[in-house]
Amino acid sequence: MGTGFHDLRVWHEAKALAVSVYRATEPLRDYGLREQMRRAAVSVPSNIAEGDERDTDKDCVRHLYIAKGSLAELRTQLEIASAVGALPDATVKPLLESSVSIARQLGALIKARSPRV
Repeated sequence: MGTGFHDLRVWHEAKALAVSVYRATEPLRDYGLREQMRRAAVSVPSNIAEGDERDTDKDCVRHLYIAKGSLAELRTQLEIASAVGALPDATVKPLLESSVSIARQLGALIKARSPRV
């Protein structure tokens, strides 16, 4: 594909979000929710990287959609964690804001690469 996923701002932001989720969920006692949130968070930059390394735009776009789906999963889990009091709103809010920004960037990247599919 292109110049490599390390050159993609969205990959850097998604990786930073995953690190933030790991740190934010460290004290979470609900281990099932914690691990699910971590898996979803790690899936986002992982699928961006995998998609960028694929040989075709069609494969790349498919992985970007998977990343976007994992991001929606994470957003849902963050909202649930907040609603049940597992994580404070002050912790969840910046993570949600970051996820919204990443989702927009993924949408733009999907749109940019889709015409070539």
